[in-house]
Amino acid sequence: MDYIKPTDVVKTMIQAGATKAALPVRDLLIRGFLAGSILAFATSLAISITLQTVPPVGALIFPVGFVIIVLLGLELVTGSFALLPLAVFERKARVGQILANFGWVFLGNLIGSVFYAGLLWISLSMAGHIAPGALGDKIAAIAVAKTTAFAAHGGAGMLTIFTKAILCNWMVCLGVVMAMTSSSTIGKIVGGWLPIFIFFAQGYEHAVVNMFVIPAGMFFGAPVTFSDWWVWNQIPVTLGNFVGGLLFTGLALYVTHKPAPVQEPLVAPATLPLPEKTAA
Repeated sequence: MDYIKPTDVVKTMIQAGATKAALPVRDLLIRGFLAGSILAFATSLAISITLQTVPPVGALIFPVGFVIIVLLGLELVTGSFALLPLAVFERKARVGQILANFGWVFLGNLIGSVFYAGLLWISLSMAGHIAPGALGDKIAAIAVAKTTAFAAHGGAGMLTIFTKAILCNWMVCLGVVMAMTSSSTIGKIVGGWLPIFIFFAQGYEHAVVNMFVIPAGMFFGAPVTFSDWWVWNQIPVTLGNFVGGLLFTGLALYVTHKPAPVQEPLVAPATLPLPEKTAA
């Protein structure tokens, strides 16, 4: 029996948040870089498979990247949104620590994602000497759909992308937590796979996925500017991911399953010795 109960899972979430908050900058950047690039690998794979089959198949394949990240203990800023605040609530980390963690992991994820985007552009376009083919064209179209397509609707577009980001990280952080419900490798894979499939199949907005797909689309000729990328996607999606991950996964599970405070055992008062009788 490798199932771990929810109350114990929340204890693991708290400890994981405290451990992540204490990581040095070097580790945050390395693990963030690897996580961003691996998720980008999985994204391009899912898009490629979708072009050859049907969209649900690509969504079934996409979680391979998330599984690798979880099993290797790498760092996704979106997953940290649900875990690190719990360590603050339990006084196992400081607010300054988690803000620094978010910043360094975000940077590592961004570098890794853009790095893979550049390598993919080289591999598909012969470093710009040939047309990138169907995969490059599809990534460019996705970049447009994630930025200027929302901008065309103004405030309604901004509200929509923010909402889709909330829904996304609700599931992504649930994937992080579900992987904690098992002590076996297979159990962690299956538990984490399910929520990630849900988010990707419905086209919700994930900050780290977009760190790859939008700049990659720009490399492949998408009419998207740097401002389009950050104003109409990266910033509102990151904020929406924070809200969804913290409120609907981290905080919700913490409130209902948080560990009970340890109570000191009651100690009976010491019995005073009876006074000795004096001789009459």
